[in-house]
Parts: sequence; C-alpha cells; structure tokens
Amino acid sequence: MRNIIIVTIITLLGAAWYFTQEKPSNQTAQNTTSIIVPELTAAAQIGETYFNAKCAACHGINGAGTQKGPTFINKAYRKGHHADESFQRAAKLGVAAHHWRFGNMPPVAGITRAEVTKIIVYIREIQAANGL
Repeated sequence: MRNIIIVTIITLLGAAWYFTQEKPSNQTAQNTTSIIVPELTAAAQIGETYFNAKCAACHGINGAGTQKGPTFINKAYRKGHHADESFQRAAKLGVAAHHWRFGNMPPVAGITRAEVTKIIVYIREIQAANGL
C-alpha cells in the first residue's frame, strides 16, 4: 500500500511539473511577420541557406514553426536550455518528442556537422533579435 501511495505522489508531482512548463507554441509559418529577422552575418546567411534546404519544411521560414515542427523562436530553444550540441545531436540522431506534440524528429539525412554549425549561427542570431 505504501508503494502505491509513493508512486501516486511521484506521478502527481511529475504531471504537475509537466503541465506548468512553458511549451513552444504551435506557431505556423503564417506568423513569420511577427519574427524579427536581423541583418545576418555572413555565417548566418550560409546557415539560412542550409536551414531553408534541410529544416524549414518542418520548422518554418525563419524558424517560425509549422504544423510539422516547432518554432525555434521560443524560450525552450534558447541557448541556456538547448545548447548548440543539442541541435547537432538532433540533426544527427533525431530526437524523441519532449517539448512538443509533433511526434519524434527523425535524423536529417545528408547534413554535416559543419552545416549544422552554420544553421545554429542563423538560429541564434534570429533568437537574439527576438529577445532570446
């Protein structure tokens, strides 16, 4: 009986924590006008090209998100929460859904670590311009 009570308490605490966490919005590409896009550095411009080729279909123009994938212009994806290596690992290995309800992200076929590095520069510059 004691184990059931402990498991119930842990489950309730976990559920309370989960439902109080800020979740990325299901913002779609139609909302890109609200995203500030700064004058990009040369590295970020290259990253934008890679992003548009490999990521935008799911994550939207300028990282605004779509019905297939979350926006990166959200506190959940800021550098303090998702370090650059998180993006590297997601592109290489895929990632199980944990901040969103879009399903699991598959690995990105044919993308290199160097390309992802440039994509990260692009994402971080847009995040910075939007207060993240």
